Amino acid sequence: MAETSASRLSILHLGLGAFHRAHQAAYLQALAGLGDHTWRLVGANIRGDMKRIEEALIRQGCRYVLETVTPQGPRAYRTLDVISEVLPFTPDLTAHAAVGADPATRIISMTVTEAGYFLTPDLTLMDDAPDLAADLRTGSHATLYGALSLILTARMKADAGPVTLLCCDNLRANGARLSKGLMMFLALRGEHALLAWCAQNVTTPNGMVDRITPRPPPDLAARVRQAAGRADACPVMAEDFCQWVIEDRFAAGRPALERVGVQFVGDVAPYEEAKIRILNATHSAIAWAGTLKGYTFIHEGAADPAVIAIARAYIETAITSGRSPSSIDLAAYATTTLARFANPHIRDTNQRVAADGWAKIPGFIAPIFTDCLERGIDPRGVAMLPALFMLFMRRWASGDLPFDYQDQALDEDAMRSILADDDPAGAFCRESRLWGRLAADARLEAAIREACICVQAFAMGDLHGT
Repeated sequence: MAETSASRLSILHLGLGAFHRAHQAAYLQALAGLGDHTWRLVGANIRGDMKRIEEALIRQGCRYVLETVTPQGPRAYRTLDVISEVLPFTPDLTAHAAVGADPATRIISMTVTEAGYFLTPDLTLMDDAPDLAADLRTGSHATLYGALSLILTARMKADAGPVTLLCCDNLRANGARLSKGLMMFLALRGEHALLAWCAQNVTTPNGMVDRITPRPPPDLAARVRQAAGRADACPVMAEDFCQWVIEDRFAAGRPALERVGVQFVGDVAPYEEAKIRILNATHSAIAWAGTLKGYTFIHEGAADPAVIAIARAYIETAITSGRSPSSIDLAAYATTTLARFANPHIRDTNQRVAADGWAKIPGFIAPIFTDCLERGIDPRGVAMLPALFMLFMRRWASGDLPFDYQDQALDEDAMRSILADDDPAGAFCRESRLWGRLAADARLEAAIREACICVQAFAMGDLHGT
């Protein structure tokens, strides 16, 4: 292996959005605050839609302010400077590959939406998705897999040694899914040498991340200027709650983040299952339901008895249908989660949380529906969520949403065809990309048909909380 080019070790993070800067970077900042400067953080994007943030961070010497707020309202401000370098996006990702090929780089972490994995419910690659199909056909790198192929090829050629790919997102078994998706991608591109190298040199630990981080609101900059005494063009805000649980399976070392509260465990499953099963799915349900009721913010829906009745019915079913006893007190976790959603000071928008719903059906909801059917548990509490999504998407199709809906994985033609069908609920339940092996299951269809009737009543104000 080549010698390292710097005394410090590096983490290359792909995705300079607000969540990364409020979560992973905040943990590394806390570690540096204890005097541990072993690791440096290099930030980059693999898409060209965050040029403003990149330029602002570079102008500010990679310094920015994080505002946190408690449910009671007190705010705290901290200047973060743990990001040592920002790589401006260029379509060829040359700088990304160079940093990834540096032997000092031991971790490549990433913030990916559910849609960014391009995996069906049965964990096959969606090779007909336009960006992914282009990467497969032309050797481009518009997707995560294309970018990682470029970076890892450079690392392999440089003989730079093992590396960990660390996911920081909301998907079950995210590391395992990344590995499976990447291996399928490389096989389809015929990159057999890289496949063999990855098998010997790459680990992909599973991880669970949690911190509600809204898009920075318009008044954040003014608050930060008053608190910090200087202008900040790229501040971020988040709730004061923060959690990170990681499978301790790193290929070439890791920061001692256990010193600042990160949990390194042998099995992340109980933690990620609690979060995805309870927090993420419920968050989406409140966003869809709140939008249908005319609300803008998550906390508004979380204060509506009818919305919370749907959320609680879902949570009760989600807890009951768990495949094995959890080491986590799920009832207490659910109570804390709903309290976090009700924080009026976060002002998290339905628009942000409702995004990427097409990927959330197979990612969050279908697995719980499967558990219910396999264990003989009434799935009606779960069925309300896809029914909410259907009515939400009906509003989208008719142009009646109050915001621009963003969904990276959405097949617009398929969704419009479902909604235009003589039997929309049946067409929705037959879509295998959403339901996998559950598609066309009569029990699924029956539950969602009934839920659609309830959701229509809810949207008209005829379904009330109890």
